[in-house]
Amino acid sequence: MGILLAEGAAAGGEGMGAIMIIEIILIIGVFYFLMIRPQKKEQKKMTAMLSALEIGDYVLTSSGMYGVIIDITDDTVIVEFGNNKNCRIPMRKAAIAEVEKADGETK
Repeated sequence: MGILLAEGAAAGGEGMGAIMIIEIILIIGVFYFLMIRPQKKEQKKMTAMLSALEIGDYVLTSSGMYGVIIDITDDTVIVEFGNNKNCRIPMRKAAIAEVEKADGETK
């Protein structure tokens, strides 16, 4: 009788392993669709926005300052703040949070 119980427990243990593997795969799938995929989508939008920058665009920086782009290089931009035309600050493109095109279109 003990041999039959041991065989039944061994068969049940194999089924539990398969269920555990399926649960792990489901958890990984949920993490992908709820965390990784939206982050990649947001990163693509940000990259597209930064690559479409042009001189004269109005920008909002990550520090909350509004300005106009005066010059663009590979990874930096020169932004003019205020009306006095004397406050021109070079900054990284990554510091730009929002862009409003000169024709009024917001991105």
